Amino acid sequence: MKFPGATSHRVFGSLLIGTVVHLATPVPAANWPGWRGGVDGSGIAAEQHAPVEWSAAKNVRWKVALPNRGNSTPIVWGDRVFVTQVVEAENFRTLMCFDRGDGKLLWQKGVTYTKPERTHKTNPYCSASPATDGERVVVTFASAGVYCYDFNGKELWKKDLGPQDHEWGNSSSPVIHGDICYVYHGPGDDAFLVALNKKDGRELWRYQEPPVKPGPRTDGFRDAREVIDGSFSTPIIVKANGRDELIMSFPQEVRALDPKTGQVLWHCAGLNPLIYTSPIYGDGVVVAMGGFLGTTIAVKAGGNGDVTGTHRLWIQERTKNRLGSGVIHNGHIYILNTDGIAECLELKTGKTLWEERLRGTGPRSESWSSMTLVSDRIYIPNQFGDTLVLRASPKFELLATNPVKEPTNSSLVLSNGEFFLRTHNSLWCISEVKSASSQ
Repeated sequence: MKFPGATSHRVFGSLLIGTVVHLATPVPAANWPGWRGGVDGSGIAAEQHAPVEWSAAKNVRWKVALPNRGNSTPIVWGDRVFVTQVVEAENFRTLMCFDRGDGKLLWQKGVTYTKPERTHKTNPYCSASPATDGERVVVTFASAGVYCYDFNGKELWKKDLGPQDHEWGNSSSPVIHGDICYVYHGPGDDAFLVALNKKDGRELWRYQEPPVKPGPRTDGFRDAREVIDGSFSTPIIVKANGRDELIMSFPQEVRALDPKTGQVLWHCAGLNPLIYTSPIYGDGVVVAMGGFLGTTIAVKAGGNGDVTGTHRLWIQERTKNRLGSGVIHNGHIYILNTDGIAECLELKTGKTLWEERLRGTGPRSESWSSMTLVSDRIYIPNQFGDTLVLRASPKFELLATNPVKEPTNSSLVLSNGEFFLRTHNSLWCISEVKSASSQ
């Protein structure tokens, strides 16, 4: 079957694997409109109910095949699920739209891009997640441009931001807030944060990333010839002291900008020059983490100018490697390091309260995924395809280990009591129902 605007050889995932369990029409769904839930990037679900246990054959509402591996995370609005996807053999970078009720592929749109663009072998193109406001969906395809579609797959506008060049590629996702879409076009020598009018793609302002200052490294790099800098962070927008602040983890500094003008409100030094995670915010405090045995800092939001000496609460150098973003809950920070060791820290002091290795069902416990918090439960996938469920508590408690037996670097998305998980092979809808699907 052909869908509007898609040729038959570019339409994937319409074949359901197993049998779909059809349910009564659900109440209007809680939306998950962007990376980590939207503009605040907290990873915290607004709803309280979600499945705690599942497997490849238990509590699976539906599962559809995807054409290639991918690291991006889905977003959900109403009855639509959106996923970015590269079709590697065709150099085709796409946005896929699925029906949340049964997993049917409704449309797939994108652009063919054949010019060279570097990336790491573990970071396929289209690693950025989409963003939506319920009328339009914006996605960045890096060097191939920023594209905006309506919910029927019609292209509304596109914006060429120039080539994106970094040896490890990119992954920063767009953020929609009000009438503006924010895109970090980096990492790389010409990285910048840009504000686009969400209705027509017109550029409103651009903030050039500050250059890395030379000096001794405190992270894991020992040989200067092998040093890699840059940020893979997605900005967040929070309310602090009665104003909106657009917060971004740049190399060496976390900075807060005025979302309307791009003017710097405050900046805090202390990060190392390589950043993997997005900043997280809670109880008036921003926590930013560097990558590759990098630095973690906590700083009070709402300041002005250089707040390193006045608002920075604490700094930790040469922490464990952190690629996924954590969550803040009730005065504590929770993070899963890439080696599979979870930690709980005091938000105000940075003191470690516990650290535990999360062992799944397979030989690999490493994780690149970010945490999702539902009520007092933390959900975090590992690369083997297990989702570990922890209690968000200063006392460690493992609640469940849920294997789907497919590798993933994505994060869990919750909407109306249903989880959506993207693996390298499939898009899953996980719900507390008896599934007739079989492997």
